Amino acid sequence: MKRNTPPHPRRLLAGAVAASLLLSGLARAADNADAETNPADQPEADQAITAKPDHQWTGWWNRSTLLGDMGGLRSALGRAGVTLGLSETSQYLRNVSGGLNYGGDYEGLATLTLGLDTQRAGGWEGGSFNLSVLDIHGKAFSAEHVGSIQTASGIEADRATRLWEAWYQQQLNGDRLDLKIGQQSLDQEFMVSQYGGLFMGTMFGWAAVPSADLPAGGPAYPLSGLGLRLRGKIGDNFTLLGGVFAGDPTRDATQNPDPQQLNKYGTTFSRHGGALFIGELQYGRNLPSNGALEAPQAKGSQPGLPGTYKLGFWYLNQKTADTRLDADGQPMAISGNPAMQHAGNYSIYAVADQTVWRPSEDSSLTLNLFGRVMAAPGDRNPISLSANAGITLTAPFAGRDNDSAGLALGYVKVGNHAAGADRDNGIASGNSLYPVRSDEIQAEATYLYQLTPWWQWQADLQYVRNVGAGAVSPNDPNQIQKIPNNWVLGLKTTITF
Repeated sequence: MKRNTPPHPRRLLAGAVAASLLLSGLARAADNADAETNPADQPEADQAITAKPDHQWTGWWNRSTLLGDMGGLRSALGRAGVTLGLSETSQYLRNVSGGLNYGGDYEGLATLTLGLDTQRAGGWEGGSFNLSVLDIHGKAFSAEHVGSIQTASGIEADRATRLWEAWYQQQLNGDRLDLKIGQQSLDQEFMVSQYGGLFMGTMFGWAAVPSADLPAGGPAYPLSGLGLRLRGKIGDNFTLLGGVFAGDPTRDATQNPDPQQLNKYGTTFSRHGGALFIGELQYGRNLPSNGALEAPQAKGSQPGLPGTYKLGFWYLNQKTADTRLDADGQPMAISGNPAMQHAGNYSIYAVADQTVWRPSEDSSLTLNLFGRVMAAPGDRNPISLSANAGITLTAPFAGRDNDSAGLALGYVKVGNHAAGADRDNGIASGNSLYPVRSDEIQAEATYLYQLTPWWQWQADLQYVRNVGAGAVSPNDPNQIQKIPNNWVLGLKTTITF
């Protein structure tokens, strides 16, 4: 891995620290919720470097975390089987055209992650505990400035300091089978696109279908849910994941327009909302075996390009209200009667990540494609279809091996009964011009700049067409105008401590 040491390191250090303090507030720093690797697990790049007066900042700049070994604390914890992760993600988003209101907001996310390896701690083999705490600060940008279904930021949430995940995992058959139990966030393992994770838009992470259709958005950031997950490897290429979780990560998401307030500190440990069953089959091609650095290949042949493909479903066994009709099959907007109840709710999905080009076997430069599509019944769900697709380029410039650039599209379709309810509302109110929602398209272009191994900067541009799927603008008293198409500019920084 190539790393660039900037010229005049002392001068750049002073400017870098000042910029970081202004944007993110180091006092609230912690680990990024989107990161899949605990920074405490990464080796220190400068452990063998002997400090010299002429190069006193070299090790500091190139180490994997800003605080390094923290005066021996990380090493001491590591000997006891404990890992510590800290980082801060801060960003500024600004609506420059269309949407609800012009202007911008700061958003920040800090996470503290603690892990325990039971064997290294002197206990049994194959066990691990994980505990993570979030501090969410700043303002929710999209609700105030945009009004889109596909929100602009994956860290948007109510301001709070909350427990996020708290689980225990046990290997049952070497590395072929493992069980995880406790409070979990499903967006860490299920329906995830590797290359889609580059983008700042929310729905490139946790998709629009579960976000809109499950109670409180389902057990995913910033919430999590009690449950059990089993994962098993089938041969060298297939992995099967399955689990059951509390259907509603709050006490009752139907009782509050902002369900996060019902589990504000992450300690509700809800067992409400029925049971959410989820399963996913993963197929990996040309991927390294566990513990190997390279994928296996025939003698004399060139290694193939890696790819991962997933098929999955979720099913909620709780009764779900129809979005248009009452128990007699009549429009609720006209009858005023309670909604028809369906026996349950479900969705199916597919995810694909594939590297399609690499100039040479040892090159960091790769061109990658990703796609994801999810479908759910249109009679009981606000969103019946969501899709994401995009292209990413790693190491786009010479000497920038750890940078990434990407273009992506997001699409959501409003369920047919929800759209029908819009027509009914127009009839009931005598407003023949009342907008009927249909679909929404989001486009995003982004560039991730790896300034140091522990510090990233990301520039972002987003465009939303048919904002809110054509929803009526709350700024229009006559309820006939749709929310205008909008443009958003963003700048994001992440520091790993």
